[in-house]
Amino acid sequence: MTPRAADRARYDRATAHLDAPVAIVDLEAFDANADDLVRRAAGKPIRVASKSVRCRALLERVLARPGFAGIMSFTLAESLWLARAGFEDVLLAYPSADRTAFAELTSDPKLAAAVTVMVDDPAQLDLVDAARERQDLEVRVCLELDTSLQLFGGRVRVGARRSPLRTPAQLADLARSVARRPGFRLVGLMAYEGHVAGVGDAVAGRPVRSRAIRLMQSAARKELAARRAEVVRAVRAVAPDLEFVNGGGTGSVQHTAAEAAVTEIAAGSGLYVPRLFDNYTSFSGRPAALFAQPVVRRPGVGVVTVLGGGYPASGAPGADRLPVPYLPEGLGYDGQEGAGEVQTPLLGSAADDLLIGDKVWFRHAKAGELCERFEELQLVEGDRVTATVPTYRGEGRTFL
Repeated sequence: MTPRAADRARYDRATAHLDAPVAIVDLEAFDANADDLVRRAAGKPIRVASKSVRCRALLERVLARPGFAGIMSFTLAESLWLARAGFEDVLLAYPSADRTAFAELTSDPKLAAAVTVMVDDPAQLDLVDAARERQDLEVRVCLELDTSLQLFGGRVRVGARRSPLRTPAQLADLARSVARRPGFRLVGLMAYEGHVAGVGDAVAGRPVRSRAIRLMQSAARKELAARRAEVVRAVRAVAPDLEFVNGGGTGSVQHTAAEAAVTEIAAGSGLYVPRLFDNYTSFSGRPAALFAQPVVRRPGVGVVTVLGGGYPASGAPGADRLPVPYLPEGLGYDGQEGAGEVQTPLLGSAADDLLIGDKVWFRHAKAGELCERFEELQLVEGDRVTATVPTYRGEGRTFL
């Protein structure tokens, strides 16, 4: 029996009493992935990206482990909810225009002490002040650095379009704006290199493309390391008490941790290891989060149909955004139908061994987005479900 076949047998036994669709997290794999992230971070604390987890119980579990500290959230409303739930260090990774949430943040000393907001434009400070409930509460502020690799005088750009702040002078100017402004305190700097951390460099069947990605990422790491160090020096000249410099992501943990200017690493997807994180030469993880759909039809030889399963991930549309049939091995989509809203035909020799009611296990393309489809996660240890925990959706929270 192959390791994957053994996993399938365990998951089927663990969930035999549950009807599909069902989502699980294999806690042994989850914990092993957490340990690997800590190993790669080489002593620097890991701030957990909540958008990649979207389950409070699992956020609590990983933050109880040595090597993890703090949360990186994705909306201000989520940040406040987590802070009220007892999480004491929440960094909002994206600027917000939520006036209601800013009013809440600036009316409660506990929330103001726990949540740090992201800023890359003075207009974002104006939004906070326009909604401010109390003038005496300081809002914690983090600045974001654009990490994109720009070549040929900026005519070629590689990386996400995030912050407009790129140079040490630009970051220092905004740092001075924050320092001069009553009611704000600059506490951090963030730089997320998604073109390194979130792009696999070993694309199956694409050796030329894989080599091009590795060359790009090597150049991007060198350029960013030098520029990030200069930016940190410039910002610390304005704010010498800067509490943290955050960088990285699951795919670049060990590289970012090696930079002296970086004090903490962000990571989250590496806990679940969705399919987009299969194609890396620098690390390998264990798939920990899966979902199962039931076989409801057997249309013919080598074909079964499962209920639903059309759960595409965000990003540029493409086949890599679809869930992948994982267990049993040897199943694939019908090219004319793909993953469907209410039914999904699957082709392959493994189909002939499946019966009506059997489960087919899938892996989602991106980590936390799976939790937007399920209200509960079944936590599996060995061949048993040992706990059932709500996702954000299961707690009635859909932040985006």
